[in-house]
Amino acid sequence: MAHDEHHEHLVKEVEELFKPVLEKSPQAMYIYLDDEHKTCNQKFADLLGYSSIQEWVSNEAALSDVLEEDQEKVINAYMKASDNLEASVISVTFAKKDKTKVKVKVILTPVAYKGENFVVHFIEEE
Repeated sequence: MAHDEHHEHLVKEVEELFKPVLEKSPQAMYIYLDDEHKTCNQKFADLLGYSSIQEWVSNEAALSDVLEEDQEKVINAYMKASDNLEASVISVTFAKKDKTKVKVKVILTPVAYKGENFVVHFIEEE
């Protein structure tokens, strides 16, 4: 299996493992390995104005959903979670698909699965 196919397969497995949380959590959330390999719940897709989970997943420029001035904050928190396996909470502003803004609190939690470190993001509007 090619590396990208391997990651795609892992995302599907993690998505299945987290299915009850993705479907029942009152929070918007997404699970992220990298820009190409990620998933979210419908609450998150709706929050950003996407018509479906797949529409958001297809956006390979994930940072485009975050205002430029907050992008470094998101990158640093992601690296802390994925490299150091350390959870954190940050406040950032997302740019919705229609370019309106929504201020949110993001809880980033590391999850190790089959040799890869995913980061689960729980989102609440502020």
